[in-house]
Amino acid sequence: MMKFKLTENTKTKYGIKLHQIQALKDFSNVKKDELGGWIEKEKNLNQKGNAWVYDNAHVFGNARVYGDARVYGDARVYDNARVYGNARVYDNALVCGDAHVYGNAHVYGNAHVYGNAHVSKGKIKKNPIVITNLCEFTIIITENHIQIGCYCYTLAEWEKIKTLKTYEKECVDYPKCNFAYEIAKTVFNNQ
Repeated sequence: MMKFKLTENTKTKYGIKLHQIQALKDFSNVKKDELGGWIEKEKNLNQKGNAWVYDNAHVFGNARVYGDARVYGDARVYDNARVYGNARVYDNALVCGDAHVYGNAHVYGNAHVYGNAHVSKGKIKKNPIVITNLCEFTIIITENHIQIGCYCYTLAEWEKIKTLKTYEKECVDYPKCNFAYEIAKTVFNNQ
């Protein structure tokens, strides 16, 4: 059974016609007939799982929201972006390009996640520094974490990895990871 439908409530944003969604059944914290956020087409939100788009959030282009993910507030997810797992994207956050936000990640505030970035844990808010395609890694530097490729560390965790000399196990390509770490350390120390 389908969990939502596109309503006749539409608006044009970014040159795209967006439809407000409406729940066809109760699931998660969504009640039957409840109005949700705005999507361009049915493929933007999976009919399975508990994923939902709330409030004034917009999902469009080839973007997809699925699993138990939630997009709400004034957040925007577009291009080829994916939000899934238990991920949350809210406030004025933007997720675009080929970015993936998943796991238990929270992206909020005025954060922008774009390019080939993958965010799988931790919280990204305000204005993180996102560096893509540096030494074939995506690097996301937030208030208290550095994510290198698929790995996410606090600076203290990375120092411990270096001290214990376990970096060969922890990081597939230690020289590139360490280069990214040194960039992050400089950014953190200058904030």
